[in-house]
Amino acid sequence: MNLDTLRDYCLELPGVTEELPFGPDTLVFKVMGKMFLLTSLDDSPLSFNVKCDPEKAEELRTEYEDVLPGYHMSKKHWNTVKVTGSIPGELLFGWVKDSYELVANSLTKALKLELEKLKSGQ
Repeated sequence: MNLDTLRDYCLELPGVTEELPFGPDTLVFKVMGKMFLLTSLDDSPLSFNVKCDPEKAEELRTEYEDVLPGYHMSKKHWNTVKVTGSIPGELLFGWVKDSYELVANSLTKALKLELEKLKSGQ
């Protein structure tokens, strides 16, 4: 996975926008205006922050050396993932999707309805 692949994957998800709210070096992806992934445009290797269920976040940190507590984020709810090749791409994409779903499920009823319309192409 590289930055372009990560970006393309995020932007394919319904209701997703990209922004630079923290300056020109940090790309943020939001679903219906709520952040679900951040990544530095300068990091090498690539790393990104994703939201995670607190128990799963701890499990992943224990299991994978390249999964760390969220850098500059709530350590309880966010993980930083370094993309070094030690974690299969399918898992990385799965964690991005999990973060997206976690945030989408926390949206207000009105935003969830709007997102459902986007998903169904209305």
